[in-house]
Amino acid sequence: MIHPFIASTNPPVENTESAYWFVLRGFRLLVHNKKPNIQIPLINDPDAITRSIVRRQYLGFLDTPSGPLHCFSAEVPEECESPEGMAFLSLRRLFGRLDDTMLTLAGRAVQIVEWDRTHQYCGRCGIPVHYLPFERAKKCPRCGLTSYPRLAPAVIVSVERPKSNGTEILLAHNHRHPNGFYSVLAGFVEPGESLEECVRREIREEVGIEVKNIRYFGSQPWPFPNSLMIAYTAEYADGEIDVEEDEISDAAWYSAAALPPVPPPISIARQLIDAFVEKNKNSR
Repeated sequence: MIHPFIASTNPPVENTESAYWFVLRGFRLLVHNKKPNIQIPLINDPDAITRSIVRRQYLGFLDTPSGPLHCFSAEVPEECESPEGMAFLSLRRLFGRLDDTMLTLAGRAVQIVEWDRTHQYCGRCGIPVHYLPFERAKKCPRCGLTSYPRLAPAVIVSVERPKSNGTEILLAHNHRHPNGFYSVLAGFVEPGESLEECVRREIREEVGIEVKNIRYFGSQPWPFPNSLMIAYTAEYADGEIDVEEDEISDAAWYSAAALPPVPPPISIARQLIDAFVEKNKNSR
């Protein structure tokens, strides 16, 4: 059963019950590694599995019928060894192997641990900062600078064009995509730029075409390391494909019946592609 997660910065006064602990060594998560099941440690204290905790953070709780099931994150040093029967695995290796709710919480843990690790000192005057008690923020006791967890907003776009035999979607192979993997286009938002302006610019820069009728589709946190993906759909307006070769090796139009290898189901890129396929399934 999936229970709703309630984010919070206020941990229980005394945690005597078992809680989920998302223990991270760099960007790798400690899990029970029994195949085929991968599980997050459900324990009272992480000292039960490792005594190398550098910092810990409260994430919030799962709202279960029997009461709150608390969730914590913790950071251990790179030299920390995994206990017997457990392993430190990257989030990408957990796709399809870890429950979606736990995977989402693991992504939250990665971002909060990374922010905590990289914001120990004030970015303005350099002295140690203090956690604020009632929000996810740190404040400098000298100059008052307040810092929050950083998010890097990025747009991801499904571009479609009508053809005489049905609608096509634009997919591209990025140099970073493994094994012939094709996806929709994406890019980071620049300072002073609206999301819609970013959509037009990224499409123009990466494949040389213009788009119209930009519509919001959905969003997804993407902890690699701290992105927020904002998804749109758009329609082809003008131009011929001319790929930006530093990032993209190939781009082309595809019908719903003849797609290349695409991203895994958990990604919002795949959700965009699946929505296109569903809309055009009668023309396949």
